[in-house]
Amino acid sequence: MKMSPAELRDLLYRRSGLLGVSGLSGDMRTLLASSKTDAAQAIDLFVFRIVREIGAMAASLGGLDGLVFTGGIGENAPVIRERVMAGLRWLGLSLDAKANRANALQISALNSRPSAWVIPTDEEKVIARHTVALLN
Repeated sequence: MKMSPAELRDLLYRRSGLLGVSGLSGDMRTLLASSKTDAAQAIDLFVFRIVREIGAMAASLGGLDGLVFTGGIGENAPVIRERVMAGLRWLGLSLDAKANRANALQISALNSRPSAWVIPTDEEKVIARHTVALLN
C-alpha cells in the first residue's frame, strides 16, 4: 500500500480493531448502541476472539479456577460478559444473570465451576506506582 511508517502506525494503532471491523467506532459503548450490521459483526468477532483465547489458555492450563473480567469493557459491558460466559459453558461456567446486570463482584452462579468475577482496575494508580519505583 506504499504507506509511510507514520501512516502504518496510524493504521495499526488508530484505525484497526473494533473501528477497523465496524467502520463505525472503536468504542464498545457506541457499537452496542448501534443497530448497524457492521457494529454487530465487530461485537461478534470481539466475543469470538475472547472465547477462543480463553479456551486456548484453559487447554494449556488444564482448566480454569476462575475467570476475571476487568478494564473498560470487562467492568462496564454486562452483555459482553454474558456472551463470553455463554461461549464458555463447556468449561463449567454458569452466569448469575441478575448479578451480572448489577455489576456485582461475583457474576457466576453459586454452582458454577469455575467462578467468574468483575474486578475494577485503577490504571492510574498502577502507573503512578511504577513511576515512583522508577524515580526511586
